[in-house]
Parts: sequence; C-alpha cells; structure tokens
Amino acid sequence: MIIRKPADIRYSEVTPREVYLNRRRFLTAGSAVLGALALPSRGRAAKLNVAAKSPFSTTEKQSSLEDITHYNNYYEFGTGKEEPAELAKKLQTSPWTVVVGGEVAKPKTFDIDAILKLAPLEERIYRHRCVERWSIVVPWIGYSLSALLKQVEPTSKAKYVAFQSLYDPKTMLSPRQIGIPLPYVEGLRLDEAMNPLALLCVGLYGNTLPNQDGAPVRLVVPWKYGFKSIKSIVKIDLVEKQPKCTWNEVAANEYGFYSNVNPEVDHPRWSQAKERRLGEFTMRPTLKFNGYGDQVASLYAGMDLRKNY
Repeated sequence: MIIRKPADIRYSEVTPREVYLNRRRFLTAGSAVLGALALPSRGRAAKLNVAAKSPFSTTEKQSSLEDITHYNNYYEFGTGKEEPAELAKKLQTSPWTVVVGGEVAKPKTFDIDAILKLAPLEERIYRHRCVERWSIVVPWIGYSLSALLKQVEPTSKAKYVAFQSLYDPKTMLSPRQIGIPLPYVEGLRLDEAMNPLALLCVGLYGNTLPNQDGAPVRLVVPWKYGFKSIKSIVKIDLVEKQPKCTWNEVAANEYGFYSNVNPEVDHPRWSQAKERRLGEFTMRPTLKFNGYGDQVASLYAGMDLRKNY
C-alpha cells in the first residue's frame, strides 16, 4: 500500500467527477427502490420521536437517502466517498458518552440516552455545503447545541467551544493511512455555538444516524463548510483561546478557522462561486453563508471575511 503524506492528500481529492457521475446514472435508474433501502447501520437504526419540523428548515428538494448515506467524508473510515458506508459498520456506538467540561461551572458526562432526552427533537432540513463544491439537502434530526451547553453553565472565561471525535485504532484507519492527525478536532466561537442554527444532531430521515454519517451524535453548522460539522463526538470543552481544528492545522492556507461559506473567497486551487447538488448535473451559484445570512451574518459584523476565511 502506498502511504501518502498529509501534504499530498486534500479534502477534495477523493473521487473523480467522472466516476461519481457514472455512479449517479446507475442510481437514477434504480431510484424507485430507494425508499425500501435499510439504513446501513442496521444493528442500531431506530425511529426517533420527532416533536416538530423546525421553522429553520429549507423548502428545497431533499437529497436522497442513498446519496446521504453513500457519499460521505469520514476519513477515519476511508478517503473514498463510498468507503465509509462499508468500513464504518465496525463503529460501536453503544455505550457512548460525551464529556463536556473546561471553562464551565457544572462539567457533565452525558450518555446517548441523556442526549436524546435533553430537549425536544426537531427535524431541520438544512442545506449542507462541502468545500469540494458539492452540496446536499438533509433532513437532520436534533436540537440546538445551546441546549446542551446551557446545562454546563459556561463561565465568563469561555470564549470558544472545542470538539473532539472518537478515535478507535482498532476499528479506524491510522493517521498515517489517511494523512491527517487523529483524533479529529474542531472548534467554534462560543457565540457561533450558541446560535440556534448550530445543531446537535442525532438522526436523519426520521432515524438514528447511520455510522458513516457520524453516529451516534454529531454537529451540523449549516452556514459553514461541511468539515466544520464534526462527527461521532466524544468530548466538548469550553475554552478561553481559539482551539485547534484538524484541517486548519493540516493546511491553514486552504482551510481557515471560520470556514464560512463565502463564494467571494476562492479556495487556493479552485473557485467556490458555484456548487453541484448531488443528484444534479448542472452547477448552481453558491450562496453566501450557504443562504443563512439573515440568521448569522451579524456574528461577523466588522470582520474581514476574506482574511478570516
């Protein structure tokens, strides 16, 4: 096996466009049976009791379950888009705990049952934009991350929120194999994390999360590029200084800390002005803040969004 250095691997260099489009032609022919497909994490998939559809939801056409569960970025289970659907079957999601601490008055450890019961679950149909110039529309299930953060009572020193994914070397690929350090880490400013759009996500399409989509609990930040929406969270710390973020550490010139969707700022190797929705063949204009500017633009008032990309 050829092992590539981190500098040789980029978030975008995983599936040739021609390969994916050929695959889509095959899937389109079989679209009539998609509704009968079981979620890939067969052993643990379960229906969720959803209280309501969120007013934050878009009315755009939802991406197919097939696309959402078989075209994934989850490097711990492979750098190819379709690898995680197979390799992530090894992920053990029960028991599961999320440790929340740092600059808080009441540090706590939540098991997945406590997370599910912490607040009423909503279905939120969000646009999701990847830096690789593709996008999806997903009916995520969860509630605002702020509901969990309020439980631990952030102190006045808390300015940022640091997240950490599970890393299990027995079931996941090694950092040397995938070219990035592990465990995967991400971060937000506290006011970003407290914005009601920031979603603590436990499901999609009415069911618990499939393993390859970040089971059993992940973050969804719809106005930022997809890599900010960290999967399979095991640790959350509220901190005073800006935390490390995996892709920002690996390639700071390509992946900034903020990583807001901004079509006016090109990736160093391509334009971000347009995107391709999975299931479509034509490109569409990319929306600033992924179309969520009314809810989040005020967070960045006075900031240079070309410098703070």
